[in-house]
Amino acid sequence: MHAPPAPRRALLVIDPQNDFVDPAGALYVRGAERDAEALARLIDSPRARLSDLVVSLDSHHRLDVSHPLWFRDAAGRPPAPFTVITGDDLRAGRWRALEGAQERTGAYLEALERAGRYPHVIWPEHCLTGGAGQAMFPALFEAAQGWAARASEERPRHILFVTKGENPWTEHFSAVQAEVPDPHDPHTQPRRDLLDRLMGADEVWVAGWARSHCVANTVRDLVRLGGEGLARKLTLVTDATSDVPGFEEAGARFVAEARAAGVRLADSAQLLGEGP
Repeated sequence: MHAPPAPRRALLVIDPQNDFVDPAGALYVRGAERDAEALARLIDSPRARLSDLVVSLDSHHRLDVSHPLWFRDAAGRPPAPFTVITGDDLRAGRWRALEGAQERTGAYLEALERAGRYPHVIWPEHCLTGGAGQAMFPALFEAAQGWAARASEERPRHILFVTKGENPWTEHFSAVQAEVPDPHDPHTQPRRDLLDRLMGADEVWVAGWARSHCVANTVRDLVRLGGEGLARKLTLVTDATSDVPGFEEAGARFVAEARAAGVRLADSAQLLGEGP
């Protein structure tokens, strides 16, 4: 009698980068370095039996609609990080966008507000393309490359790296698509390669940073575009993700949403059969 085939199990790691995970990072997520230890153990463990590994990488220009240099107040000063800017703020003149960008920025803020996921927050400059902050946190890079080497002993397997955020006109929390997709930029549209790869798995474990933003919107888009079939394949790795400080309520709302959609929650020990 033949044993049933092992499940095809994918691990989706959202933005495992120095600027989020390293305590010295530009947008450090408190506790992320501890999350990373659990995640590295999960990737390294033969018990995980990962068939596929997908990693998203936040990647920004310095001039970005969510960075301070994009806006100025009436005195010519940029906003401080974590300032919220609304469409009304632009219309009232409390903030102005870069020269030549006012109209398009106003339309973007209105579209973002209609979507209703988040207000527009100005973040510290982070994950600048080519910089040290954009690079993977070393322990996770080593774990991922170790997985690739082990997997290739059976058959050639490659990590799928998904970059996001290069378009400076839109926030791009989700690994699936930008918050306000640009019809002229395919990189902001839904990533069919990512969706197809995950739809082909029997199980999809999701971890990374931050739970309140990039993890949350990635899962929301996977559920929206993949439907109930994909939602029930998803497991959020609870000890390998944390919220942006100050956004813990947003993280809790996402968890409630995910549960209601059929997403499973489990910590790394449970997934490895080491816990209850």
